[in-house]
Amino acid sequence: MTNFAVNIRPHVDAELRAAALDPANEFAHLERAHVLGQASTHEHVRVHWRMLRWAMRHRDAREFAGQLLRIVGAATKTFIGLVPAGNTGGANVSAVRPMPLDPELAAIIDRARSGNTI
Repeated sequence: MTNFAVNIRPHVDAELRAAALDPANEFAHLERAHVLGQASTHEHVRVHWRMLRWAMRHRDAREFAGQLLRIVGAATKTFIGLVPAGNTGGANVSAVRPMPLDPELAAIIDRARSGNTI
């Protein structure tokens, strides 16, 4: 695992825990986890897997199909840097569309990249 992956994982984990504890905002937490982890192949695939499980539980066929495609893309494209910054990862947005980064998430990502995880 890269230093970034190690440094960002606790933040992705926190969003995944929040998703599990807050059903009303579960997908929003999954989107935040996606933004945080999308530069790490492991975290990127892991979050899309959780989004796929969300789609299955909610019987959302569009989201399910979108997540199948995104899991393949995350597994094969992340390590070469083909990820659109800020993309929230849901099937409701283009998989290749860069999106504005929430300042809070941008700060976490910058700290994880620099190795300053405090």
